[in-house]
Amino acid sequence: MAKNMVEVNHVSMRFNLSKEKVDSLKDYVIKSITGKISFNEFWALKDVDFKVEQGDRVGILGMNGAGKSTLLKVISGVFKPTEGSIATHGRIAPLLELGAGFDPQYTGAENIYLYGAVLGYSKEFIDSKYDEIVEFSELKEFIDVPIKNYSSGMKIRLGFSIATIVEPDILILDEVLSVGDAKFRKKSQAKIMSMFDKGVTVLFVSHSLEQVKELCNKAIILEKGKLIAAGDIDEVSEIYLEKTGK
Repeated sequence: MAKNMVEVNHVSMRFNLSKEKVDSLKDYVIKSITGKISFNEFWALKDVDFKVEQGDRVGILGMNGAGKSTLLKVISGVFKPTEGSIATHGRIAPLLELGAGFDPQYTGAENIYLYGAVLGYSKEFIDSKYDEIVEFSELKEFIDVPIKNYSSGMKIRLGFSIATIVEPDILILDEVLSVGDAKFRKKSQAKIMSMFDKGVTVLFVSHSLEQVKELCNKAIILEKGKLIAAGDIDEVSEIYLEKTGK
């Protein structure tokens, strides 16, 4: 019997959206004290429940605002679910918003350690992989330059190089196969495919059904935060095509 690598147990995620315009922290504090701040509840996920077995590649489908990226962030530990629980088994490589954890005042070198710590890597591990990260990113001549002077493409290259330095048990992808310039995109796709070839368990969000069908053996569909279909890729693809008409 295959081992469950990811268990999403009746997960709901609520955000409180402010109704009023707030221009500053001071404005927020004053309005909070005087009771002039009110919120609309928005449930990005509602009672989502499914399991991912070892070696499965699961495509997550849905229209914009369906909750796909929120689900990946909950599974990765970026968000704590409002209700329900997440259980993961093994090392996760989350390729989400690459470089979002960088400090712009720090150099590329310093951010390798900072971002690595955010991803749960020890200093000793980063020490052993530092040269490999720099070489893959192709940023050696810029590695001692503050990140604030990097282009968005350079940040993505460095973020990708740090996040994929591990050999993960679970790979989490959010539209990341289109990162960087053409040369780096080809290299990054080859790196990801090498992980696939090693039997890594994958959760993959994409707006391209064809890409999901090419890479995944299973899929789920989210609609307004709710799980409406789950199963083999061909079966779920048919449901998705019927719903979207494309």
